[in-house]
Amino acid sequence: MGRKSIKDTRKQEIIQSFYKVSKKIGYNNTSIAKVAKEMDINPSLIIHYFATKEDLKNALIDYLLERYLLIFKIDHEKDYGLEELHQIVDRLFSKKWNKLFDDSLFYDFYAESFRNKKIKRKYIRILDSLRSALTIVLTKLNEQQLLKLTDPSHTADLIFIFLDGAYFYLSLVEDKALIEKRLTQYKEEIYDLLGLSR
Repeated sequence: MGRKSIKDTRKQEIIQSFYKVSKKIGYNNTSIAKVAKEMDINPSLIIHYFATKEDLKNALIDYLLERYLLIFKIDHEKDYGLEELHQIVDRLFSKKWNKLFDDSLFYDFYAESFRNKKIKRKYIRILDSLRSALTIVLTKLNEQQLLKLTDPSHTADLIFIFLDGAYFYLSLVEDKALIEKRLTQYKEEIYDLLGLSR
């Protein structure tokens, strides 16, 4: 695998700085000038890589969604067991995962996906990818007769529907103890759905 070019490295630094500034003051208040100030560089250097704020926004959405994919990666060759499934469920319903990206930016761009087909396609691609990955694991466990699911794909979809709703709600809750309590309850519901004991 080749080394990253200086151009790719610089673009990644700009995107990460854009993310950092947007987290602090909100996407609508962020400008190329403010990102340049954060990086202590001339704004023209950012414009060299991203002609407009819109170009930078699209790169930031890709960055956010790629971080979203870090929930879990599926090894298509691996034989998954129930222990690995428990680890996946624990990772899905974990505040550590929720710290991979900023909720306010994620939902800002999610809201924009209703008006922007390009953004909508990006969200669909990532969300479908996660569902597909979980379907692979559930199907493998079904084939080993460790699970007895009628339709692993539908079960994976239900888990992500549950997960999406849970995280939208929990992103609004400030009481950390309540968040942990709810996450534990949600995991129990998923184990029931899978026909497993905790």
